[in-house]
Amino acid sequence: MRPGLILSWALIVLVALWALVPGVFTGYDPVAGIPAEKLRAPGPGHLFGTDAVGRDLFARVVHGAVNSLSGAFVAVAVGLVLGTLLGLVAGSVRGALDEIVMRVVDVLLSVPGLLLALTVIILLGPGTVNVAVAVGVGSVASFARLARSEVVRVRRTDYVEAAFGSGGRFAAVLWRHVLPNSLVPVVALAALQFGVAILAISTLGFLGYGAEPPTPEWGLLISEGRNYLATAWWLTTLPGTVVVAVVLAASRISRSIGREDG
Repeated sequence: MRPGLILSWALIVLVALWALVPGVFTGYDPVAGIPAEKLRAPGPGHLFGTDAVGRDLFARVVHGAVNSLSGAFVAVAVGLVLGTLLGLVAGSVRGALDEIVMRVVDVLLSVPGLLLALTVIILLGPGTVNVAVAVGVGSVASFARLARSEVVRVRRTDYVEAAFGSGGRFAAVLWRHVLPNSLVPVVALAALQFGVAILAISTLGFLGYGAEPPTPEWGLLISEGRNYLATAWWLTTLPGTVVVAVVLAASRISRSIGREDG
């Protein structure tokens, strides 16, 4: 494993631990602040400084990981399950059903993901779960197109034809042979979409569609600090750096999975 890949995995594991056991990394309350310590610059007492009401920013970033990561997992799960199912059905059945599904996928791909997510949020309403579902719906088309192309490739291989020729049932052959051998590129896309989902959820949180204050969430933290750019740069820079680092780490892991597949 290359150093960059090791560092990427280490960062993802660290952020996952933030979400699972935040109390191990910080003893500060992410919601309650001390007014006398407001807008303190980063230092030994407050690693990321404090915000306008005296809350420890590092504590809010650590505790906010659970909202951002859980939302990203839900978004990836929605896109992965629905998209893979559509791609599997379209690539294996073919014919008119394949044409209908892929034309719908083409339409979805022509709409910017953020705009599609905003449309879904308008229907579902704001909130962390609804934002995650909206981002997941926006990624269904990408998963469906990739899964369909892999299913078509695997469907034509000799061992799949032999499985059908030996009397294998259609559903059984798809489950045992076609689907498992089509998943590696889809998993690589899921790793990439995990970073994209974090970025999209943070963007929607920044716009005010995600968690409600004072709940810590990465996009909301950046939004709350934008009014203090001139006097407290750390309120936006440090949470933004965490988001960028996690997205880049997920992208690096996705590329490594893609190379292993190749």
